[in-house]
Amino acid sequence: MEIISNNKTNIEVLADPESLARRSVDIFICDAREAVKAKDKFSVALSGGNTPARFLELLGQNPEVKTLPWDKIHIFWVDERCVPAYSQWSNYGLASDTFLSKVEIPEKNIHRVPTEYDDCKKMVESYEQEIMDVFDLHKGQIPEFDLVVLGLGEDGHIGSLFADDYALFNSEDLACVVYSLDEKLSRVTLTCPVICAGSDLVVLVSGERKAEILKEVFSSEPDEVRYSAHLLWPVLDKVTWLVDSEAAKLL
Repeated sequence: MEIISNNKTNIEVLADPESLARRSVDIFICDAREAVKAKDKFSVALSGGNTPARFLELLGQNPEVKTLPWDKIHIFWVDERCVPAYSQWSNYGLASDTFLSKVEIPEKNIHRVPTEYDDCKKMVESYEQEIMDVFDLHKGQIPEFDLVVLGLGEDGHIGSLFADDYALFNSEDLACVVYSLDEKLSRVTLTCPVICAGSDLVVLVSGERKAEILKEVFSSEPDEVRYSAHLLWPVLDKVTWLVDSEAAKLL
């Protein structure tokens, strides 16, 4: 593992996708144990997508993960497609199939986006209320997740905060709808203030196809409208970029 760091960035370059996924699991375990020790509770927001998929699979296979105090661990999602929970496109479905069904986590500790509603706005309202209840928040307060796991899209987006979308500028809500005007699926996503409030943020970047955008994100002037990854720039001291060698080759 190679570490590239300065005052603003902390990039860990791993040999391959498998090494990246294993390092992600190590961070999950460490953060979980520290949070439970400090406050008897660990809250994490997960992402879906190709790169986090292997990380989720390893969570279901790692013997040490299975020994974690799952009754004190709460699972949320950074974003979710507005599809049924059993859909192949569901981020919750991916996590359920890969690891949630393999650890002893109480059902009440799994806080998925309730996509069974017909109206995406109702999904958001219900998900926001769930977050507020678990974190014991009042309206206007922001939750502080112990760990937020993100991916990086080929267009430089994080979560479901896409270029030029109004969701980029939503600072009033905990979550919001990202509507699709084409054949793509509408989504529910945590807003920028919630993502950036996390105690520990990890961005997983894998594969040669991500090399160009990763270089562009790090070499260009911050432009949150074009690349929502730049929303992380004010809190870069809390961000760890886990990058495999293929994605890192242009850095």
